[in-house]
Amino acid sequence: MTDLEVTREGELLWEPSAATLESARLTDYLRWLRVERGLDFDDYQALHAWSVGEVEAFWASIAEYFEVRMVADGADPGAPPLDASYFRSASREAVLTQREMPGAEWFPGVTLNYAEHALRERSERLAVIYEDEAGAVTELSFAALAERVRRARAGLRRLGVARGDRVVAYLPNHVEALVAFLAAASLGAVWSSASPEFGVKSVLDRFAQIEPKVLLAVDEYVYGGRRFDRREELAQIRAGLVSLQHSVVVRRGNTEAPEGWLDFEEVLGHGGTASVSATDERSEREPLDFERVPFGHPLYILYSSGTTGLPKPIVHGHGGILLEHLKSLALHCDLGPKDRFFWFSTTGWMMWNYLVSGLCVGAAVVLYEGSPGHPDLGRLWRLAEAHQVTYFGTSAPYLIACRKAGLRPGQEVDLSRLRGLGSTGAPLPADGFGWVYREVSEHVLLGSVSGGTDVCTAFVGSCPLLPVHAGEIQCAELGAWVEAWGPSAEPVIDEVGELVLRAPMPSMPVGFFGDASGERYREAYFSTFQGVWRHGDWIKLTPRGSCVIYGRSDSTLNRGGVRMGTSEFYRVVDGFSELADSLVVDTGTLEQEGELWLFVVLAPGQELTEELAARLKRALRTELSPRHVPDRLIPVADVPRTISGKKLEVPIKRLLAGAPRERVINPGTLANPSAVDAVLAAARGA
Repeated sequence: MTDLEVTREGELLWEPSAATLESARLTDYLRWLRVERGLDFDDYQALHAWSVGEVEAFWASIAEYFEVRMVADGADPGAPPLDASYFRSASREAVLTQREMPGAEWFPGVTLNYAEHALRERSERLAVIYEDEAGAVTELSFAALAERVRRARAGLRRLGVARGDRVVAYLPNHVEALVAFLAAASLGAVWSSASPEFGVKSVLDRFAQIEPKVLLAVDEYVYGGRRFDRREELAQIRAGLVSLQHSVVVRRGNTEAPEGWLDFEEVLGHGGTASVSATDERSEREPLDFERVPFGHPLYILYSSGTTGLPKPIVHGHGGILLEHLKSLALHCDLGPKDRFFWFSTTGWMMWNYLVSGLCVGAAVVLYEGSPGHPDLGRLWRLAEAHQVTYFGTSAPYLIACRKAGLRPGQEVDLSRLRGLGSTGAPLPADGFGWVYREVSEHVLLGSVSGGTDVCTAFVGSCPLLPVHAGEIQCAELGAWVEAWGPSAEPVIDEVGELVLRAPMPSMPVGFFGDASGERYREAYFSTFQGVWRHGDWIKLTPRGSCVIYGRSDSTLNRGGVRMGTSEFYRVVDGFSELADSLVVDTGTLEQEGELWLFVVLAPGQELTEELAARLKRALRTELSPRHVPDRLIPVADVPRTISGKKLEVPIKRLLAGAPRERVINPGTLANPSAVDAVLAAARGA
């Protein structure tokens, strides 16, 4: 029976136990600040206020607390890392040149390497668990992972890869991708990846911008029980990347490497037995070294969604990502060496990069390759049981789908090791919170988080020291000066406003690749408010410090002056078991009010009857407002989404307004391109 029990927004669902408060890594950090820095904070809010008011002191403390290995620029190769006294005595300018945005430069004059911290441990303790859709499992210890990275590094060096060169990957979420990424990072090369379900145009739109030297790609992949041969796509991608010097294939089928392609295992010495050919003998002797690079040296390039134009190549630096992920994963997600960390992701989503950083806090990372719904939605919960996952990360749409399907994971599998559950990709409604605490575990810390590819982390997220209220994100994360700004560009509380950041964060982009003047970067984040980062989300901050995200501010439903985020709308619609999915579009403009169209995907065996339509409209009228009753209810077979699961509200709105399709949508970024045609056809026939 489907569980559609209603949970009220703001309802208290979880509070930390005395044991959680005592053992949390955030508690240990507070003790450390008290002993080592003489700083004492009464509560999280006071700590957060210090972290954004004294940003230099805060981020210096993170570097010291986590023993980040920084070396003075120009020091001898064997020079020891800077010790604690450096971080304590460093001037503000030694941590941050200026607080202005854009233009902030973090930790000038020091060098480090992200991969060195991911591979700091070399023990036989478990580091990586990989499982594919069919259930095949590979496990690696920290020592074995380091050995594979050492061989891969030697292989990339033989291909001529050096500091600053771009290495791109068209790979699934497999051990090969993780190893190749760490090997590239160890050399100071710049990584960028796309999932193999991306279309050729989508891949070229991304990779061609950054002029890669080496391409790593898979010849086939499995998803939803089906095999997809990508050899034709590989030929087109290779032909479209004129800067390539080498192409390396990961062979999954029983085929030889395509003509002109190098074999991954031979080049990188990356087999189950780590065997190498006679020409690769040097890799047996070459040590695993780490090229120390400036704090802001590019680590990897991520991309904006690209649904409405050429994807922006967002460059992230070694030091900024390292410090941010250490803080976020350890202090907010409470992860450490005793944990097994899973987040469902592909290599084309920033959550893959976030997951990989679990190694930096000593956690074992759990990689899954395949569909989260094959053969059924219980697949990921069974994976969590099999590998004793302690932190389970997924998307809000997945949790909502599990709820609608009537899953009861807490009763169906053993989740006794589970301590934390992360949700992102879309706002999680209050009923989703309620389902987690009823049907997954009443003891788990549910961390609904929101941030983005732009910073490769969350601005607002979880905290093991704070309670969880239904529909609310617990807090702004440390070091993130988050505010909601009203129409007059002033901070507001308990009102919906634009999400802005008032102070720089180390993981803000180094810039956009190829944007030497910084014009595109400034336009993306700083063109609305001078010197203030505008993220493009609607947010409400509550008096207790929690917040609610209401979706993208450019997809707002503005009905007769009543502005509302789409997540509020979906919260009501998702309460109907007869509906499997939905897409809401406001056809109006700033100058003229239009109609409100609701596209609905009916659950199997259901019909859009007059009675169902009346109940749905009544619920929207009662729970939202009379102005948010749809003018049209339009059944469709599917809702168009990006590969990362985001609904195409804004592109569909622009198409309905008559914008040229080629300027609005890149089919290669979509999980289900045919759904766009279905929605447009349904709209024309409505």
